[in-house]
Amino acid sequence: MTTTTTVTFERHPDTYRHWKLSVDGEVAWLEMDVDEQGGLVPGYELKLNSYDLGVDIEFYDATQRLRFEHPGVKAVIVTSAKDKVFCAGANIRMLASSPHEWKVNFCKFTNETRNGIEDATEFSGQRYVAAVNGSCAGGGYEIALACEKILLVDDNSSTVALPEVPLLGVLPGTGGLTRVVDKRRVRRDLADVFATRSDGVKGKTAVDWRLVDELVPRVGFRESVLARARELAAESERLPGDQGVQLTPLNPEVTDDGIKYRFVDITYDRPASLATITVRGPEDEPGDLHAEGADGWLLRLTRELDDAILRLRANETELGTWVLRTEGDPTKVLAHEQQVLGAKDWLSNEILHYYKRTLKRLDVTSRTLIALIEPGSCFAGVLLELALAADRQYILDGPPIDDEDSEERASVTLSEANFGPFPMGNGLTRLQSRFYGDDDHLAWLVRERDHALTPAETVELGLVTDAPDDLDWEDEIRIALEGRASLSPDALTGMEANHRFVGPETIETKIFGRLTAWQNWIFTRPNASGPEGALRRYGTGQKAIFDRKRV
Repeated sequence: MTTTTTVTFERHPDTYRHWKLSVDGEVAWLEMDVDEQGGLVPGYELKLNSYDLGVDIEFYDATQRLRFEHPGVKAVIVTSAKDKVFCAGANIRMLASSPHEWKVNFCKFTNETRNGIEDATEFSGQRYVAAVNGSCAGGGYEIALACEKILLVDDNSSTVALPEVPLLGVLPGTGGLTRVVDKRRVRRDLADVFATRSDGVKGKTAVDWRLVDELVPRVGFRESVLARARELAAESERLPGDQGVQLTPLNPEVTDDGIKYRFVDITYDRPASLATITVRGPEDEPGDLHAEGADGWLLRLTRELDDAILRLRANETELGTWVLRTEGDPTKVLAHEQQVLGAKDWLSNEILHYYKRTLKRLDVTSRTLIALIEPGSCFAGVLLELALAADRQYILDGPPIDDEDSEERASVTLSEANFGPFPMGNGLTRLQSRFYGDDDHLAWLVRERDHALTPAETVELGLVTDAPDDLDWEDEIRIALEGRASLSPDALTGMEANHRFVGPETIETKIFGRLTAWQNWIFTRPNASGPEGALRRYGTGQKAIFDRKRV
């Protein structure tokens, strides 16, 4: 499979190749109807509603539009438009022929999309029902697992299955193993049986083992599913809203040297393996959130940042260090932040949780993140979260490098945004993760809210790694970035992921930190990906030959 495909992530329902989205009052139907010839990359056919990254990008787009463009939707039915097949999961030919970084990026994105579905259920009151109308295997069952309810057609043949271990020598890597035992509370011995048999489980046994919630007769299947969805919609606590916000195209300017959006600029330094991401604060004071719609600063910024992260992860795998900068007026940032945090309606709720998910996407990105806090920057409140997500933070203690006579100095401002609204996957704020278990220090930080902190104060409060003065700044930053680029990318990926997620485990951290980490290792092992491995030999009629040593 070629590795030069440039991936974009903006889609629209009018041009979907693989999904059908329809809205009927409080209920939406999201029907999977994969075009076999519509693979994102040449070299495989998407048979049996199997999916690749392109199918999942449309899926993600649909879930986003349901939250922003359809505030009246309270229940979403995920089903298949094909007869007797729900979804065969990730396409095996695609996986077998993909380079390692493509497989890993694909799995990360699909995990994030399923996390987003669960986030919609928990925080938007938009409840998802999987209407499994045929065979459902691997990633197909993992789509169902992300939903709140799983209804299985009762036709004496349809099954749910996680056949990755027995058939492919890999794991159900889109959260399957974790969600079976943690979310659906399937007994571990039964989960072991389930995940090691290739034929799956059907009917009453699937209900008894908690693998599905209910059996529904094939006759009248859609009507029964719709009735269940309407029951869930009636219980929904989604905040009321009549008029949605259309997610209009971002239209970034993409060149060989970077990407330019309205509020986000990315520039590449390929010899140094660097991408510099500059986020600009709002230009004006906040207006009416609903009247501004998709042009409101925080929503627009979040969409751009989300798109930028996805593009960089998929297309620029050798830019191993991301430098995070901001430009703008901190007071305007805080005013726009308060507009969203203080509104307490459906749109402000969606913007808040979208920004949270985008920060989480940054947290799990396997790139070194370095924040540079300089005069003219606006690392305040919501934007300070970007710096706190970084592995290191440097603040310039002095005038701007290009204007030594200037009175301008760098600062950061803590606000309400840094103490709860945007938790990491471990359930903690970035400050709680940074000062894990140090409640006295966290209480001190609370007292330092809502005013600009000088470089010396940020050092005293432990909010930055270092504060070089203007004489040392350029050399110190150059040495830090060059040093980073000289280290093993693999070791950095493992080290950064371990440092970022301290404290308690959640389903999210187990999926990204345990299941995915194991999967990434398994993907590189000959038992899966070698010429005689199970993933490579699937469908060839040849049995896999395993190295029997346990590691």
